[in-house]
Amino acid sequence: MRKIVWAAVAALAFTAPALAEATPEQIQAAIADTTRPADDVERDAARHPAELLAYSGVQEGSVVVDWIPGGGYFTRLFSDIAGPGGKVYAWVPQEIAGEHDIGTHATALAAERKNVETVIEPLNGPTKIANVDIVWTSQNYHDLHTSFMKGADVAAFNKRVYDMLKPGGYFIVVDHVAAEGSGLEAPEKLHRIDPAIVKKEVEAAGFQFEGESFVLSNPADTHELMVFDEKIRGKTDQFVYRFKKPAA
Repeated sequence: MRKIVWAAVAALAFTAPALAEATPEQIQAAIADTTRPADDVERDAARHPAELLAYSGVQEGSVVVDWIPGGGYFTRLFSDIAGPGGKVYAWVPQEIAGEHDIGTHATALAAERKNVETVIEPLNGPTKIANVDIVWTSQNYHDLHTSFMKGADVAAFNKRVYDMLKPGGYFIVVDHVAAEGSGLEAPEKLHRIDPAIVKKEVEAAGFQFEGESFVLSNPADTHELMVFDEKIRGKTDQFVYRFKKPAA
């Protein structure tokens, strides 16, 4: 079903208000930042940072949370755009901080940039983060349903995100698409998730679904391969959902 819909709306995705305007100068400057690691720059062609940053709503002075920032690809871009008047939290679950050097990378980001703060906290515990404009997560949400996350309470996580946002704030979820109706086997088996599951879970926390960007869509992806399979790695069909915390 999603492939059929994609064909019908792909052109419209680039005329949505958040993407129709010219890329702001601060986004262009962030992407052109010569201090960005070479590995980050190499990923730009596949990750479409200009479109995603515009869709996220980040601007100068924003307070942004990057949940599980990995190597810091988006954290650095958010940091540049938010500037000295803004702040970026590199938010990492304590349970997985030692996996793949996730915690080490996040700590290094805070040492590298003055407006970045690393927060490593228990996944199911309270958080010190509050009053933020944007919570962002890229290719991580599906892991809330895998053994890697070591017992995540998905409903509690989404409520925590809701509570840390200002009224009117955005929760942006980017992840690999699993087949419609595939249930919760796909996250563990393929590292994908049915977008309908994400929408239902996040809305249950009180969020309003605002829409989707199709900039990372790939209708050639059959949704059958694990995302690390070399036949599809770096070319998966991905959804970009934007949820809003209702204004007070």
